[in-house]
Amino acid sequence: MDVRLEAILRPIGPQLEDFEKQFKICLSARSPFVYQVTEHILTRRGKRLRPAFVFLSSGQMAADPQKAMLAALAVELIHTATLLHDDVIDVSSTRRGQATVNSKWNNLVSVLMGDYLFSKAFRLLVQADSVGLLEAFSQATERVSIGQLVEIQHINNFDIGEGDYFSLIADKTASLFAVSCEAGAILAECGEQEREKIREFGEKVGIAFQISDDLLDIVGTEAVTGKTVGNDLREGKITLPLIYTLNNGGSPRKNEILSLLKNGVENGAVEKVARMVQESGGVEYARKKALQYGQEAFELLSHLPATEFKNSLEEVARFAALREQ
Repeated sequence: MDVRLEAILRPIGPQLEDFEKQFKICLSARSPFVYQVTEHILTRRGKRLRPAFVFLSSGQMAADPQKAMLAALAVELIHTATLLHDDVIDVSSTRRGQATVNSKWNNLVSVLMGDYLFSKAFRLLVQADSVGLLEAFSQATERVSIGQLVEIQHINNFDIGEGDYFSLIADKTASLFAVSCEAGAILAECGEQEREKIREFGEKVGIAFQISDDLLDIVGTEAVTGKTVGNDLREGKITLPLIYTLNNGGSPRKNEILSLLKNGVENGAVEKVARMVQESGGVEYARKKALQYGQEAFELLSHLPATEFKNSLEEVARFAALREQ
């Protein structure tokens, strides 16, 4: 885990430690083959931001800790399932510096393992005995699926505008951040207004996180991020820095970028497009947008009483907007 993020999440350190133990138990299976695949999945641990949001919101709202653990496990299972499906869609060979399931085995294993994790997640949510929680997670999972489908629809669609882009990332990425934050309010039986504010906080943090991810695809380094720089460009995915550049970089530059993208982006071309995006102000614009969403998220917590959990939520909002990996 990022050292700065680890410090931010110190108030829920014990819960996160217990989470790792419980997550491994969740992934256990009778089948030796399924166990082998799940062990491989455990080697590529992510930031655990979504479970962290469940624990932080639950701590702030004084929700049942056992039910919070179930929600945290469920959201990470859902997130992991979407990554398994994403890797097939994107024909990815590595993730977080490790071989993907589809490259180590095949697409069928990756898709079916994703389905297996989805079923595990919803069994846990049933155990939480909260119709509101089950409904919220069902809606979030539906939004993720819609976001993935819309993203596929827009592959190599270089005419997409900012409105469509923000709608896409709100569904595909931010929806799980939103429901992770809302989980604490649901389990604490807070009113609808409180639920809406913490849900919106999570959504804005998720959008800031995705914009930062867009930036890392252009200005990041593989040694730090664990991802191949320029992957989004190679795969024809539309990112905020690219949208800004195509709309504001002038016709000659736009035509040159489109020519490079439509003819298949190789390494030299990726570097050239990335450089043009930076020179056109696309990186600076996207960075400002990430900071804007982070600040808007921060302000949504102003009504909450001061606690170590609130402080961590605020700091995670800053981290999402300024992250370097």
